[in-house]
Amino acid sequence: MKNTVLLFALFLSYLVGAQNKTNMSQSIHQFSVEDISGSVFNLASLKGKKVMVVNTASKCGLTPQYKQLQAIYEAYGSDEFVIIGFPANNFLFQEPGTEEEIALFCEANYGVTFPMMSKIDVKGKDQHPVYAFLTDKDKNGVMDSKVSWNFQKYLLNEEGVLEKVIDPKTLPDDPEVIDWITK
Repeated sequence: MKNTVLLFALFLSYLVGAQNKTNMSQSIHQFSVEDISGSVFNLASLKGKKVMVVNTASKCGLTPQYKQLQAIYEAYGSDEFVIIGFPANNFLFQEPGTEEEIALFCEANYGVTFPMMSKIDVKGKDQHPVYAFLTDKDKNGVMDSKVSWNFQKYLLNEEGVLEKVIDPKTLPDDPEVIDWITK
């Protein structure tokens, strides 16, 4: 009987450890990235906040979405919500600039104050690990998706778990997005 109880306790301990490891690996908080100025940005610093991750581009028909992104960041950005922009040049070379050029463009044209990261690949063989996480159900535990164009939005809850993927053409201030931020 003693051996059975011991084996059961060891099995439960294994299951709890495996569950904790699974939960941790299914959170965006496991990543550190480089911000647009070259500093390390630890996504674990976002624990407790809802996060919108969006791939951006300066020369895209959807580039004016920066205006709505900045507006909702000003309206709702706080201890509970943040937007993280990832410039990417994966669609028709619509983000050809350097980090410095991108930062100047965002500030001069849209007054962007939400965190912008360094330019990455959001798809393909050089896909950044954050986007591999966002697009692969085996990594995020929720769903598979493909980044279809610039300004696709990924919505993650306070625990860093993916909840929704929003189409690039859907404006950042769409009621669906605002409802998600405010609930």
